[in-house]
Amino acid sequence: MSLGTWLGGAVGFFAFGPLGALAGAVLGHFAEQMFSGAELSPDNDNAWEAEAEQRHYSEAEQRSGFLFSLLVLAAYIVQADGRIMHSEMETVRRFLRANFGAEGEREGEEILRRLFDLRKQNAPQVYERYVADSCRQMAMSLSYEQRLQLLAFLVEIAKADGQMAASELAALRRVAAGLGMTPDEVDSLLNLGGNTLDAAYKVLEVAPTATDEEVRKAYKRLALKHHPDRVATLGEDIRRAAERKFQELGEAKDRIYKARGMR
Repeated sequence: MSLGTWLGGAVGFFAFGPLGALAGAVLGHFAEQMFSGAELSPDNDNAWEAEAEQRHYSEAEQRSGFLFSLLVLAAYIVQADGRIMHSEMETVRRFLRANFGAEGEREGEEILRRLFDLRKQNAPQVYERYVADSCRQMAMSLSYEQRLQLLAFLVEIAKADGQMAASELAALRRVAAGLGMTPDEVDSLLNLGGNTLDAAYKVLEVAPTATDEEVRKAYKRLALKHHPDRVATLGEDIRRAAERKFQELGEAKDRIYKARGMR
């Protein structure tokens, strides 16, 4: 599937609200208005909310909406510390290349540049409001499991340069809150792949003082939330990413079980 094809799907998925405006803009429908110095105008009447609650989406529309949401928020996270790091951009490029090939990678970078320009052309508070409104629309349009996987990708981007600036962490937490996720869920994703016992406890969202039964229940709860089948409608590439996350969750559980002598 070409990048243009799923962007067209994104216009259908978000045919209203702040994300609908952005999807149209990157396809060129509103480019002159939005990317030639015009200011963003957040929708104050929020009429799109009622429509979002009533709509039902096909699998193709869900995938398009998810991928466009990822690109919008990736642009926000990449710029969170005031710099555009090569390592973070390369993480986004790899994702685009794996899904859409070399041409899609080039098109995706152009979209990111337009989104970067959008931030430059507007006052910080206006841009932040627009991102917050976009997150709210995502929370109403994407399933919980899709939003969890979206947040996992954003964490991967933020960690790409080997360090997490305070501004990046704050941006992740703002996005997570807008998506309806908790601070514990952010910390869990940040610690996936860690090699310490402390990181393992954070992955399972329990304290080291938790009982064995609490640990077991926490793992079962998270295993259900992170199971790859929960995002299978988004495509095989997204499912494979969820499988890696699911495996790292199991590794965290095994580390705790071994330390406690649990079976």
